[in-house]
Amino acid sequence: MRLKTTFLIIALAILLGAVACKENTTTTPANTADTSQPAAANTPGPLPDRAFRAQLAFKDAPTKLRAGQKETVVVRVKNASDVYWWARGGEPNLNDSNKFYLALGDLWLQEDGKLLTEMDGRIGLPKDLRPGEEIEVPLSISAPTTPGNYILEVDLVQEQVAWFHDKGSPTARTNVTVVR
Repeated sequence: MRLKTTFLIIALAILLGAVACKENTTTTPANTADTSQPAAANTPGPLPDRAFRAQLAFKDAPTKLRAGQKETVVVRVKNASDVYWWARGGEPNLNDSNKFYLALGDLWLQEDGKLLTEMDGRIGLPKDLRPGEEIEVPLSISAPTTPGNYILEVDLVQEQVAWFHDKGSPTARTNVTVVR
């Protein structure tokens, strides 16, 4: 009986020690994978093609602007991919301050769909976005200087990589009449 009791005490001590050691294990990046979220790159670099999926929508799209008028439009941006988006492209890259940043930008098209300008407003995303997460982004735009009917289009870009529409993601568009 005494041998059984001693054996049980030793077995219990070993079991408790193993549990305590497991709870106090120091974690490192290699063993802290969060399987509830898709993996995110921790170094700057181009997004994989499957990450170039966004849902964009104007909150209140303008329908009429004066020629050359500056305006702020609010755009809802949703990460429709299964990849974590680093707003600043990953860890800061001091040699190339905007390389791989994610930005919202607009371009103006003529009424027939031909490009008028793609160098209008642009703003970096204010925060990282998990898959399925969305934010509202204020974007400053400038209406064309010649009166007429135009199309205002907004899209995301990974700086120095690609516009999202070039990888198959839809843009947001609205018709705008520009008056004197």
